[in-house]
Amino acid sequence: MKTLTKELQDKITPAMAIKLLKDGNQRFINNLKVNRNLLNQVNETSESQHPFAVIISCMDSRTSAELIFDQGLGDIFSIRIAGNVINEDILGSAEFGCKVIGAKVVVVLGHTGCGAIKGAVQNVDLGHLHFITSKIQRCIGPIKKEIPNATTQDLCSHVTKGNVELGVSDLTARSSILEEMAHKEEIIIVGALYDVSTGVVEFL
Repeated sequence: MKTLTKELQDKITPAMAIKLLKDGNQRFINNLKVNRNLLNQVNETSESQHPFAVIISCMDSRTSAELIFDQGLGDIFSIRIAGNVINEDILGSAEFGCKVIGAKVVVVLGHTGCGAIKGAVQNVDLGHLHFITSKIQRCIGPIKKEIPNATTQDLCSHVTKGNVELGVSDLTARSSILEEMAHKEEIIIVGALYDVSTGVVEFL
């Protein structure tokens, strides 16, 4: 697998970028990861980097984007925060990755069994955790109205997806840079869900 150069990055369209991620996840779940010389990639990316994707995922130890999408050094920007929520730092990082470096897709990646989601549903109040849970809780009220008798497990499942959708919306609503790039079809902003029991990523 070639290390990404500026020339190779320029040839990747947003649709191609999503396909690269989907293909990588298929390799991951089939245990067919690409053979890479990581030391060569260290040397080849020492002067510059040209990732094709920005992945905003949870800090959960099971959700390493490089692994689940079978990517190498210099291929993706991996932004990790509990609950894959969007704040000012995340926005700035995504803007840098796309506008300055040239990434073609931004993926907000949620996952099953997320502790931050459970904390938000159960209204856990612990130190600074409320800065995260309060962002997730924006979608809980509407979901409870839609499915008033949902079990905690079902509610967490729906909130996981709703939180991803909020993240996608936040990226364009709160960043004129990303919104303009998406409008010009220079990038695609998309949500996805990772199943920690199967390894499968479902793009929404």
